[in-house]
Amino acid sequence: MEFLSSLLPWIQIILAILLVGAVLLQQSSAGIGGAFGGSDGGGFYTRRGFEKFLFQATIVIAILFALSAFITLLI
Repeated sequence: MEFLSSLLPWIQIILAILLVGAVLLQQSSAGIGGAFGGSDGGGFYTRRGFEKFLFQATIVIAILFALSAFITLLI
């Protein structure tokens, strides 16, 4: 148990860095016009290839980060 409590902060730091990087790598479909209420037609958008992988990886990393934070509370 002591090993896990000493390892969890490092796991959280690594997951936090990965999560920030994954979020920053994603493209924004709104652009600068979306900040001021404008839009460029909208419509449906399908993620493909690396963008889909990055989106799903971001979700998995966020869940792992939340679980590690919850485990830290329990220990």
